[in-house]
Amino acid sequence: MARIIDVVEAPDMAGNEIMRRLPETGPGDFRLGSQVIVRESQTAVFFRDGKALDILYPGRHTLSTANLPMISGMIGWVTGGRNPFPAEVVFLNMRQFVDQKWGTSQPITFRDSELGMARLRARGTYAFQIAEPTMVVNSVVGQQGAYGTDQVSDYLRSMIVQRFVDIMGEQKISILDMAGFYNELSAGARASLQDDFAAIGFRLTAFFVEAITPTEETERAIDERASMGAIGNMDAYMKFKAARAIGDAAVNPGGGGTGEGMGMGAGMGMGMGMAGMMAQAFQQQQPAAPAPAPAAAAPAAPTTAAEVQAVIDNLDMRFSMGEISEDNYNRLMQKWQQRLKELGG
Repeated sequence: MARIIDVVEAPDMAGNEIMRRLPETGPGDFRLGSQVIVRESQTAVFFRDGKALDILYPGRHTLSTANLPMISGMIGWVTGGRNPFPAEVVFLNMRQFVDQKWGTSQPITFRDSELGMARLRARGTYAFQIAEPTMVVNSVVGQQGAYGTDQVSDYLRSMIVQRFVDIMGEQKISILDMAGFYNELSAGARASLQDDFAAIGFRLTAFFVEAITPTEETERAIDERASMGAIGNMDAYMKFKAARAIGDAAVNPGGGGTGEGMGMGAGMGMGMGMAGMMAQAFQQQQPAAPAPAPAAAAPAAPTTAAEVQAVIDNLDMRFSMGEISEDNYNRLMQKWQQRLKELGG
């Protein structure tokens, strides 16, 4: 004969445990007079044949026709007045589930007002709690005996990332200014996600953006942009890139020629359109490149005063940024200043 359940409770629910069903192996035998003890941080749902008969809030509940008329009426209808009767109780953890992690699994490409295109990663934390116990059981948990945050985290993370990407796209903020808008992005994402969480019985109680970080190629573009902070127009930027390409060839004479210097200048992730503009600016600075030479041949050296001055300016900048040593700087500066004098510069 099945054991009658006189008292049912879940006193030891873990912090990440959303739900526990008792008995865990399926419906147990209850009777009028059986007790359900619900802790302060819990809500319980009384089920019979997969239907929620009533919601039990914190306290000690005795199954009787006096204090639980809804349950008593349903019991009489579904059991034909039999006592005991099979049923189960689902306990739900009503505490906030804090410090839940979210983040992009792959870099996301955004249009950037300063860099053109940027590839970014984002991550942060959020907190949620149960708002509608019956909805959570029916739409999320199902017939499982226990259910924790780790089982729903992947679904919530995907939902969050989708909404957050939409918010970032609408804001049209450059990555250079993004750090000053974390609060606005967090508030916008939280508001946008409320309906999504409510649709499955949860409430989003907190949402934080911890970091929005660029990929390596976007980071190089940011460094390049920072080095040109004093230049306010694209024409000056193109001339700077051309001068740096010449300087690369001069400082690294074994690097494979002027064409490679141009490649280094263009390889900053700025796009094919910018590469064409840079090539045009470079051609205005020096004669057309000669036919390809053997790998051991030395690159073409600057031949005009303007080109030599561009090399000197490039050396100054690279020394200030710590890209070349003081010994190399002094040696090369002496060489190119002498060359500039010879050209009458």
